[in-house]
Amino acid sequence: MDKLLTAADASLRTLFSKPRAAHPCRVVPAQATQLDASDRRLSGALMRVNHVGEVCAQALYRAQAMTTRDAALRAHFEAAAREETDHLAWTRERLDELGARPSLLNPLWYAGAFGLGILAGRLGDRASLGFVVETERQVEAHLQGHMTRLPAADHASRAIVAQMKDDEARHAAEAEQAGALELPSPAKALMRAAAKLMTTVAHRI
Repeated sequence: MDKLLTAADASLRTLFSKPRAAHPCRVVPAQATQLDASDRRLSGALMRVNHVGEVCAQALYRAQAMTTRDAALRAHFEAAAREETDHLAWTRERLDELGARPSLLNPLWYAGAFGLGILAGRLGDRASLGFVVETERQVEAHLQGHMTRLPAADHASRAIVAQMKDDEARHAAEAEQAGALELPSPAKALMRAAAKLMTTVAHRI
């Protein structure tokens, strides 16, 4: 019951309260950001997608923390979720600055990611860690793609994405070191397809 209440509290905080970062984004923009209307719309759409990714990260890590019986691994997942809260706050703040809104489907994205986290946890700790590795690798590649698509003048968004990319790579490395299992190719392909659907829809809705 305690785990369920904690998970419910985390979901409500993620979806309906304004997140607060424990740390500022460590990559400081080199220049002030000045965007025209077209670039502002593009940046807003891309940062909405990134915000959805952080909503999903909260769900995944919270679900995996809830399902593992290993206290040390639970602490690992909870620490990762706290760090991802910084990303959630940075992306939400940037959306506000751009005059853009979060995805209207965030509750759906959260529920789907939470379900995947539960499934990964039920497959065992090594498989759960393997799911983290593959997820973070795909997110890292996705963020690299956004670095090429964000307007060159949007120094603020680019700084956030660059810092997030470094953090996600570290999360993948830490999961590997903790004993992650290599996921089979069909599972990786399915994850890529689900991510593609999410990013395509979240870009607009």
